[in-house]
Amino acid sequence: MAQSDIEHLPLGETSHRPSEISLKTARRIAAPVGAAGGAFMLHPEVLQPGKDAGYPGGFSYYVVGRGGVLGDVEANVVVSAFGFFAPDLIESLWSSGVVVEGARAGADRYATSCAAWGRARLSAFRDVEELESLLVRVVDSADPTGLSLFAGWQVQTRASDVLGRCYQLIHVLRELRGSCHVVAVVAHGMSPLSAILANPGSAGVEQAERFGWKGPIFRISALTHEGCDELVKEIYEHLATQRQQEQREQSGLAEVALGIDSIDADDPRFKLAD
Repeated sequence: MAQSDIEHLPLGETSHRPSEISLKTARRIAAPVGAAGGAFMLHPEVLQPGKDAGYPGGFSYYVVGRGGVLGDVEANVVVSAFGFFAPDLIESLWSSGVVVEGARAGADRYATSCAAWGRARLSAFRDVEELESLLVRVVDSADPTGLSLFAGWQVQTRASDVLGRCYQLIHVLRELRGSCHVVAVVAHGMSPLSAILANPGSAGVEQAERFGWKGPIFRISALTHEGCDELVKEIYEHLATQRQQEQREQSGLAEVALGIDSIDADDPRFKLAD
C-alpha cells in the first residue's frame, strides 16, 4: 500500500468516513482468512487428541477448545462470543465438555493442536517469517474492546517456532474478523439466525441447521448483507488508525491481506474434513 493511501489522523481521532481501502481490505481477507484460519478447527488430526483426553465428542472439544480462552464462564458467555450458533447447541456442548479438564486447559490443548496442524502444512510456504511478523503487528495492535473471543485468543500462549506461531496467528486474525462480524451484525439490528439466512455467501437454511437452529426456518431475501460489510469496514478503519505513531510506515491489515491471499484457499490441505 502506498503511503499516500493512508489517511493520517491525530491520535485519539477517527474518521467518520472510512476509506474505500478499508472496505476492500475487509472484503478481500474474508474468504482467505476464513478458509485458511479455520481449516484446522474440525480436522480429525486436531479433534482426536480431545477425544483421547475424554471429551464426549469432537464438536464438544471444538467448543471448549475454541471458547476456553474466555475462561471458566457460564455457557451463555460462550454463546455470546460464538455469535452464530444456536444457543442450545453451544450450551449443551460447552457444559458436557468443560468438565473434562477445564476451560483454560482445553484452550491450551486446542492451541497446541492448531500450531501442530499449521506447522505440518506451512513448511513450504514462502515468506512465512515476513507473514508472521505482519500478523504479530496486526494482532497485537488491534483494540479488543467488544471482541471477546478475539481478546481471549489475542493473549493465548503462542508456539515458540515461527511455523506453528504463524498458523496460530492466522487463526487469531480469523477470530478478529469473526468477532468484528458478530459486532457488525448486532449493530445492524440483525439476529444471528437472520444473518446466516441473509448472507449471500452462506447455504441459507441448510447452514442454519448445521449451526444447530431448529424449528421453522424461513429463507430471507429482503434483507441486505451490505450493511454488515460497511460496519466491518468501519471497525477495520478504526483498528488501522490505532497506534499510528508506531505504524505510520504501513497498513498492517492491508499487507496481511496480501500475504494471506497468497495462500491458496482451495488447497486440499486447508479443507475441513467431511
